[in-house]
Amino acid sequence: MTNQKLVISDAKSDLKMAIAVAMSESNLYSSAMPKPLVATTGYFLIKKMIKFETNGGETRNNAFIDSMRASSPTRRATETEDKNTWIIRHPSALNMFEDIMNASKGKDIVVFLDYDGTLSPIVEDPDRAFMTNEMREAVRDVAKFFPTAIVSGRCRAKVYNFVKLSELYYAGSHGMDILGPTKGHKKQRKGNQSVFCQPAREFLPMIDEVNKILLEKIKFVPGAKVENNKFCLSVHFRCVDEKIWGELAEQVKEVIKDYPKLRLSQGRKVLEIRPAIKWDKGNALEFLLESLGYDKSDNVLPIYIGDDRTDEDAFKVLRKRGQGFGILVSKSPKETNASYSLQEPSEASTLMKILNLYLSFELIYVLDY
Repeated sequence: MTNQKLVISDAKSDLKMAIAVAMSESNLYSSAMPKPLVATTGYFLIKKMIKFETNGGETRNNAFIDSMRASSPTRRATETEDKNTWIIRHPSALNMFEDIMNASKGKDIVVFLDYDGTLSPIVEDPDRAFMTNEMREAVRDVAKFFPTAIVSGRCRAKVYNFVKLSELYYAGSHGMDILGPTKGHKKQRKGNQSVFCQPAREFLPMIDEVNKILLEKIKFVPGAKVENNKFCLSVHFRCVDEKIWGELAEQVKEVIKDYPKLRLSQGRKVLEIRPAIKWDKGNALEFLLESLGYDKSDNVLPIYIGDDRTDEDAFKVLRKRGQGFGILVSKSPKETNASYSLQEPSEASTLMKILNLYLSFELIYVLDY
Protein backbone atom coordinates (compact mmCIF):
# COMPACT_ATOMS: atom_id res chain seq x y z
CA MET A 1 0.00 0.00 0.00
CA THR A 2 2.94 2.32 0.70
CA ASN A 3 4.24 1.95 -2.84
CA GLN A 4 0.77 2.55 -4.22
CA LYS A 5 0.48 5.83 -2.32
CA LEU A 6 3.83 6.94 -3.68
CA VAL A 7 2.60 6.25 -7.21
CA ILE A 8 -0.52 8.32 -6.54
CA SER A 9 1.55 11.22 -5.29
CA ASP A 10 3.77 11.04 -8.37
CA ALA A 11 0.72 10.92 -10.63
CA LYS A 12 -0.68 14.09 -9.09
CA SER A 13 2.64 15.88 -9.45
CA ASP A 14 2.96 14.69 -13.03
CA LEU A 15 -0.57 15.96 -13.74
CA LYS A 16 0.34 19.49 -12.64
CA MET A 17 3.50 19.34 -14.72
CA ALA A 18 1.63 18.03 -17.80
CA ILE A 19 -1.04 20.72 -17.51
CA ALA A 20 1.62 23.44 -17.19
CA VAL A 21 3.34 22.13 -20.33
CA ALA A 22 0.06 21.96 -22.28
CA MET A 23 -0.82 25.53 -21.34
CA SER A 24 2.64 26.82 -22.22
CA GLU A 25 2.38 25.21 -25.65
CA SER A 26 -0.75 27.18 -26.49
CA ASN A 27 0.53 29.88 -28.85
CA LEU A 28 -2.17 32.36 -27.96
CA TYR A 29 -2.57 31.71 -24.25
CA SER A 30 -1.52 34.74 -22.24
CA SER A 31 -0.17 34.24 -18.74
CA ALA A 32 -0.63 37.95 -18.27
CA MET A 33 -4.39 37.55 -18.33
CA PRO A 34 -5.68 38.93 -15.00
CA LYS A 35 -6.84 36.47 -12.37
CA PRO A 36 -10.47 36.79 -11.28
CA LEU A 37 -11.01 39.13 -8.35
CA VAL A 38 -14.59 38.09 -7.68
CA ALA A 39 -16.40 34.78 -7.31
CA THR A 40 -16.52 32.83 -10.58
CA THR A 41 -20.26 32.40 -10.12
CA GLY A 42 -20.73 36.13 -10.59
CA TYR A 43 -23.18 37.12 -13.34
CA PHE A 44 -22.48 40.06 -15.58
CA LEU A 45 -24.70 41.15 -18.45
CA ILE A 46 -24.99 44.57 -20.05
CA LYS A 47 -28.15 45.08 -22.04
CA LYS A 48 -27.96 47.44 -24.97
CA MET A 49 -31.23 49.23 -25.54
CA ILE A 50 -32.12 50.58 -28.99
CA LYS A 51 -35.11 52.89 -29.24
CA PHE A 52 -37.03 53.11 -32.49
CA GLU A 53 -39.02 56.12 -33.64
CA THR A 54 -42.65 55.54 -34.49
CA ASN A 55 -42.86 54.80 -38.22
CA GLY A 56 -39.16 55.62 -38.44
CA GLY A 57 -38.06 53.31 -41.23
CA GLU A 58 -34.70 55.03 -41.61
CA THR A 59 -34.01 54.79 -37.87
CA ARG A 60 -34.84 51.08 -37.85
CA ASN A 61 -32.60 50.48 -40.84
CA ASN A 62 -29.70 52.38 -39.24
CA ALA A 63 -30.15 50.34 -36.08
CA PHE A 64 -30.05 47.15 -38.14
CA ILE A 65 -26.81 48.24 -39.84
CA ASP A 66 -25.32 49.09 -36.45
CA SER A 67 -26.31 45.62 -35.32
CA MET A 68 -24.57 44.11 -38.36
CA ARG A 69 -21.39 46.00 -37.43
CA ALA A 70 -21.64 44.82 -33.84
CA SER A 71 -22.02 41.18 -34.89
CA SER A 72 -18.23 40.86 -35.10
CA PRO A 73 -16.60 43.69 -33.15
CA THR A 74 -12.95 44.56 -33.68
CA ARG A 75 -10.46 45.11 -30.88
CA ARG A 76 -9.58 48.72 -30.15
CA ALA A 77 -6.98 50.21 -27.81
CA THR A 78 -9.72 52.11 -25.96
CA GLU A 79 -11.32 48.78 -25.01
CA THR A 80 -8.44 47.84 -22.69
CA GLU A 81 -10.15 48.95 -19.48
CA ASP A 82 -13.46 47.42 -20.53
CA LYS A 83 -11.74 44.15 -21.34
CA ASN A 84 -10.03 44.00 -17.96
CA THR A 85 -13.39 44.46 -16.25
CA TRP A 86 -15.04 41.94 -18.55
CA ILE A 87 -12.38 39.27 -18.00
CA ILE A 88 -12.88 39.55 -14.24
CA ARG A 89 -16.53 38.65 -14.80
CA HIS A 90 -15.74 35.99 -17.41
CA PRO A 91 -12.32 34.61 -16.42
CA SER A 92 -10.30 32.36 -18.68
CA ALA A 93 -11.48 28.76 -18.55
CA LEU A 94 -7.80 27.80 -18.64
CA ASN A 95 -7.08 29.81 -15.50
CA MET A 96 -10.17 28.40 -13.82
CA PHE A 97 -9.74 24.79 -14.92
CA GLU A 98 -9.34 23.52 -11.36
CA ASP A 99 -12.61 25.18 -10.31
CA ILE A 100 -14.40 23.60 -13.27
CA MET A 101 -13.07 20.16 -12.37
CA ASN A 102 -14.01 20.62 -8.72
CA ALA A 103 -17.58 21.37 -9.84
CA SER A 104 -17.58 18.13 -11.85
CA LYS A 105 -16.91 15.88 -8.84
CA GLY A 106 -19.55 13.15 -8.69
CA LYS A 107 -21.12 14.32 -11.95
CA ASP A 108 -21.09 13.19 -15.56
CA ILE A 109 -19.71 15.75 -18.01
CA VAL A 110 -21.39 16.27 -21.38
CA VAL A 111 -19.50 18.43 -23.90
CA PHE A 112 -21.15 20.69 -26.49
CA LEU A 113 -19.03 22.47 -29.12
CA ASP A 114 -19.84 25.06 -31.75
CA TYR A 115 -17.83 24.67 -34.96
CA ASP A 116 -16.94 27.96 -36.73
CA GLY A 117 -14.87 30.18 -34.48
CA THR A 118 -14.59 27.44 -31.85
CA LEU A 119 -13.12 24.36 -33.51
CA SER A 120 -11.98 26.20 -36.62
CA PRO A 121 -10.90 29.81 -37.20
CA ILE A 122 -13.27 32.27 -38.84
CA VAL A 123 -12.24 32.52 -42.50
CA GLU A 124 -13.42 34.58 -45.45
CA ASP A 125 -14.56 31.53 -47.42
CA PRO A 126 -16.95 29.44 -45.24
CA ASP A 127 -16.25 26.39 -47.41
CA ARG A 128 -12.62 26.45 -46.22
CA ALA A 129 -13.21 26.60 -42.48
CA PHE A 130 -11.06 23.54 -41.82
CA MET A 131 -10.17 22.35 -38.34
CA THR A 132 -6.61 21.25 -37.66
CA ASN A 133 -5.67 17.60 -37.15
CA GLU A 134 -4.56 18.60 -33.66
CA MET A 135 -8.03 19.92 -32.87
CA ARG A 136 -9.64 16.79 -34.32
CA GLU A 137 -7.50 14.60 -32.07
CA ALA A 138 -8.41 16.71 -29.04
CA VAL A 139 -12.14 16.33 -29.79
CA ARG A 140 -11.76 12.60 -30.46
CA ASP A 141 -10.01 12.12 -27.11
CA VAL A 142 -12.70 14.07 -25.23
CA ALA A 143 -15.39 11.92 -26.86
CA LYS A 144 -13.74 8.79 -25.44
CA PHE A 145 -14.60 9.99 -21.94
CA PHE A 146 -17.80 12.00 -22.42
CA PRO A 147 -20.80 12.27 -24.75
CA THR A 148 -19.72 15.03 -27.13
CA ALA A 149 -21.87 17.02 -29.56
CA ILE A 150 -21.16 19.54 -32.31
CA VAL A 151 -23.92 22.19 -32.36
CA SER A 152 -23.65 24.43 -35.41
CA GLY A 153 -25.63 26.68 -37.70
CA ARG A 154 -24.11 24.77 -40.59
CA CYS A 155 -25.82 21.94 -42.41
CA ARG A 156 -25.21 18.74 -40.43
CA ALA A 157 -23.64 16.97 -43.41
CA LYS A 158 -21.17 19.86 -43.93
CA VAL A 159 -20.12 19.86 -40.30
CA TYR A 160 -19.60 16.11 -40.38
CA ASN A 161 -17.43 16.46 -43.50
CA PHE A 162 -15.28 18.98 -41.63
CA VAL A 163 -15.03 17.00 -38.38
CA LYS A 164 -15.11 13.41 -39.68
CA LEU A 165 -15.68 11.77 -36.26
CA SER A 166 -18.47 9.19 -36.30
CA GLU A 167 -18.59 8.86 -32.49
CA LEU A 168 -20.02 12.37 -31.99
CA TYR A 169 -23.55 13.74 -31.86
CA TYR A 170 -24.20 16.32 -34.59
CA ALA A 171 -26.78 19.10 -34.37
CA GLY A 172 -26.83 21.11 -37.59
CA SER A 173 -28.96 24.06 -38.71
CA HIS A 174 -28.91 25.56 -35.20
CA GLY A 175 -30.13 22.29 -33.74
CA MET A 176 -32.96 21.67 -36.22
CA ASP A 177 -31.22 18.57 -37.59
CA ILE A 178 -29.86 16.26 -34.89
CA LEU A 179 -28.34 12.82 -35.34
CA GLY A 180 -26.42 10.74 -32.82
CA PRO A 181 -23.98 7.87 -33.31
CA THR A 182 -25.67 4.52 -33.99
CA LYS A 183 -24.21 2.90 -30.89
CA GLY A 184 -24.71 5.89 -28.65
CA HIS A 185 -22.13 6.59 -25.95
CA LYS A 186 -21.01 4.25 -23.17
CA LYS A 187 -22.25 6.82 -20.64
CA GLN A 188 -25.67 7.21 -22.28
CA ARG A 189 -28.13 6.53 -19.46
CA LYS A 190 -31.09 5.62 -21.69
CA GLY A 191 -29.41 2.73 -23.43
CA ASN A 192 -28.02 2.83 -26.95
CA GLN A 193 -31.05 3.91 -28.94
CA SER A 194 -30.27 6.20 -31.85
CA VAL A 195 -30.87 9.95 -31.51
CA PHE A 196 -32.71 11.77 -34.28
CA CYS A 197 -34.64 15.05 -34.38
CA GLN A 198 -35.84 17.31 -37.22
CA PRO A 199 -38.48 19.70 -35.78
CA ALA A 200 -38.56 21.91 -38.89
CA ARG A 201 -38.86 19.26 -41.59
CA GLU A 202 -42.05 20.78 -43.04
CA PHE A 203 -40.09 23.95 -43.91
CA LEU A 204 -37.67 22.24 -46.32
CA PRO A 205 -39.57 23.15 -49.55
CA MET A 206 -39.89 26.76 -48.38
CA ILE A 207 -36.19 27.00 -47.52
CA ASP A 208 -35.23 25.64 -50.94
CA GLU A 209 -37.56 28.12 -52.63
CA VAL A 210 -36.14 31.11 -50.76
CA ASN A 211 -32.61 29.89 -51.42
CA LYS A 212 -33.18 30.04 -55.18
CA ILE A 213 -34.66 33.54 -54.94
CA LEU A 214 -31.78 34.81 -52.79
CA LEU A 215 -29.14 33.36 -55.10
CA GLU A 216 -30.65 35.29 -57.97
CA LYS A 217 -31.28 38.42 -55.90
CA ILE A 218 -27.79 38.99 -54.53
CA LYS A 219 -25.62 37.54 -57.26
CA PHE A 220 -24.63 41.08 -58.22
CA VAL A 221 -23.55 42.02 -54.67
CA PRO A 222 -19.74 41.64 -54.66
CA GLY A 223 -18.53 39.32 -51.92
CA ALA A 224 -21.97 38.15 -50.77
CA LYS A 225 -22.51 34.42 -50.46
CA VAL A 226 -25.65 32.38 -49.78
CA GLU A 227 -25.12 29.09 -47.98
CA ASN A 228 -27.92 26.53 -47.90
CA ASN A 229 -27.76 24.82 -44.51
CA LYS A 230 -30.79 22.64 -45.20
CA PHE A 231 -33.15 23.92 -42.49
CA CYS A 232 -31.84 27.49 -42.58
CA LEU A 233 -30.03 29.85 -44.94
CA SER A 234 -26.91 31.90 -44.25
CA VAL A 235 -26.13 35.09 -46.15
CA HIS A 236 -22.45 35.82 -45.51
CA PHE A 237 -21.30 39.45 -45.77
CA ARG A 238 -17.77 39.12 -44.36
CA CYS A 239 -16.33 39.92 -47.81
CA VAL A 240 -18.88 42.62 -48.66
CA ASP A 241 -17.90 46.31 -48.61
CA GLU A 242 -19.42 47.82 -45.47
CA LYS A 243 -20.80 50.70 -47.56
CA ILE A 244 -23.32 48.34 -49.17
CA TRP A 245 -24.30 46.31 -46.10
CA GLY A 246 -27.52 48.29 -45.92
CA GLU A 247 -28.39 47.48 -49.52
CA LEU A 248 -27.70 43.78 -48.93
CA ALA A 249 -29.81 43.71 -45.77
CA GLU A 250 -32.70 45.40 -47.55
CA GLN A 251 -32.59 42.88 -50.39
CA VAL A 252 -32.66 39.98 -47.91
CA LYS A 253 -35.55 41.53 -45.98
CA GLU A 254 -37.38 42.19 -49.24
CA VAL A 255 -37.24 38.48 -50.07
CA ILE A 256 -38.40 37.09 -46.73
CA LYS A 257 -41.24 39.60 -46.23
CA ASP A 258 -43.36 37.28 -48.38
CA TYR A 259 -42.56 34.38 -46.05
CA PRO A 260 -44.02 35.18 -42.61
CA LYS A 261 -43.11 31.70 -41.37
CA LEU A 262 -39.43 32.56 -41.68
CA ARG A 263 -37.43 34.93 -39.47
CA LEU A 264 -34.21 36.87 -39.87
CA SER A 265 -31.45 36.87 -37.25
CA GLN A 266 -27.71 37.61 -37.16
CA GLY A 267 -24.43 35.91 -36.39
CA ARG A 268 -20.79 36.84 -36.93
CA LYS A 269 -21.05 38.78 -40.20
CA VAL A 270 -23.84 36.54 -41.41
CA LEU A 271 -27.60 37.00 -41.79
CA GLU A 272 -29.53 33.87 -40.82
CA ILE A 273 -32.93 32.93 -42.24
CA ARG A 274 -34.66 30.31 -40.12
CA PRO A 275 -38.12 28.81 -39.61
CA ALA A 276 -40.08 30.88 -37.10
CA ILE A 277 -40.42 28.08 -34.57
CA LYS A 278 -39.24 27.98 -30.97
CA TRP A 279 -36.14 25.94 -31.59
CA ASP A 280 -32.52 26.99 -31.27
CA LYS A 281 -29.18 25.76 -29.90
CA GLY A 282 -30.58 25.92 -26.39
CA ASN A 283 -33.42 23.57 -27.33
CA ALA A 284 -30.89 21.29 -29.03
CA LEU A 285 -28.84 21.17 -25.83
CA GLU A 286 -31.92 20.25 -23.78
CA PHE A 287 -33.00 17.62 -26.31
CA LEU A 288 -29.58 15.96 -26.27
CA LEU A 289 -29.40 15.97 -22.46
CA GLU A 290 -32.85 14.36 -22.36
CA SER A 291 -31.83 11.80 -25.00
CA LEU A 292 -28.80 10.92 -22.90
CA GLY A 293 -30.96 10.51 -19.80
CA TYR A 294 -29.95 13.70 -18.00
CA ASP A 295 -33.10 15.81 -18.40
CA LYS A 296 -34.05 15.59 -14.69
CA SER A 297 -30.66 14.67 -13.29
CA ASP A 298 -28.63 16.66 -10.78
CA ASN A 299 -25.58 14.53 -11.58
CA VAL A 300 -24.64 16.12 -14.88
CA LEU A 301 -22.29 18.97 -15.78
CA PRO A 302 -22.86 20.26 -19.33
CA ILE A 303 -20.00 22.30 -20.78
CA TYR A 304 -20.84 24.36 -23.87
CA ILE A 305 -18.09 26.16 -25.83
CA GLY A 306 -19.14 28.62 -28.53
CA ASP A 307 -18.31 32.00 -30.02
CA ASP A 308 -21.45 33.34 -31.69
CA ARG A 309 -24.67 35.10 -30.77
CA THR A 310 -26.58 31.92 -31.55
CA ASP A 311 -24.61 30.11 -28.83
CA GLU A 312 -26.11 32.50 -26.28
CA ASP A 313 -29.34 30.48 -26.48
CA ALA A 314 -27.42 27.51 -25.06
CA PHE A 315 -25.63 29.64 -22.46
CA LYS A 316 -29.02 30.92 -21.27
CA VAL A 317 -30.31 27.37 -20.86
CA LEU A 318 -27.34 26.48 -18.68
CA ARG A 319 -27.96 29.59 -16.57
CA LYS A 320 -31.63 28.69 -16.19
CA ARG A 321 -30.84 25.07 -15.28
CA GLY A 322 -28.21 26.17 -12.80
CA GLN A 323 -26.01 23.41 -14.20
CA GLY A 324 -22.80 23.43 -16.15
CA PHE A 325 -20.79 26.23 -17.71
CA GLY A 326 -20.93 28.24 -20.89
CA ILE A 327 -17.54 29.24 -22.31
CA LEU A 328 -17.41 32.09 -24.83
CA VAL A 329 -14.59 32.13 -27.39
CA SER A 330 -13.88 35.80 -28.03
CA LYS A 331 -10.97 38.26 -28.08
CA SER A 332 -13.32 41.17 -27.43
CA PRO A 333 -15.77 41.93 -24.61
CA LYS A 334 -19.30 40.95 -25.62
CA GLU A 335 -22.67 40.69 -23.97
CA THR A 336 -22.87 37.08 -22.85
CA ASN A 337 -24.48 34.59 -20.49
CA ALA A 338 -21.30 32.50 -20.50
CA SER A 339 -19.45 31.91 -17.22
CA TYR A 340 -15.94 31.70 -18.65
CA SER A 341 -14.03 32.76 -21.74
CA LEU A 342 -11.31 31.70 -24.17
CA GLN A 343 -9.64 33.91 -26.74
CA GLU A 344 -9.11 31.62 -29.72
CA PRO A 345 -9.93 28.13 -31.07
CA SER A 346 -6.36 27.17 -30.13
CA GLU A 347 -7.26 27.78 -26.49
CA ALA A 348 -10.33 25.56 -26.88
CA SER A 349 -7.96 22.86 -28.12
CA THR A 350 -5.67 23.43 -25.13
CA LEU A 351 -8.62 23.20 -22.73
CA MET A 352 -9.65 19.84 -24.20
CA LYS A 353 -6.08 18.55 -24.01
CA ILE A 354 -5.88 19.52 -20.35
CA LEU A 355 -9.24 17.87 -19.72
CA ASN A 356 -7.95 14.68 -21.33
CA LEU A 357 -4.77 14.83 -19.24
CA TYR A 358 -6.77 15.33 -16.08
CA LEU A 359 -8.99 12.33 -16.78
CA SER A 360 -6.07 10.13 -17.76
CA PHE A 361 -4.29 10.91 -14.49
CA GLU A 362 -7.52 10.47 -12.54
CA LEU A 363 -7.83 7.01 -14.09
CA ILE A 364 -4.26 6.21 -13.03
CA TYR A 365 -5.13 7.41 -9.52
CA VAL A 366 -8.19 5.13 -9.31
CA LEU A 367 -6.37 2.08 -10.72
CA ASP A 368 -3.38 2.53 -8.42
CA TYR A 369 -5.57 3.09 -5.41
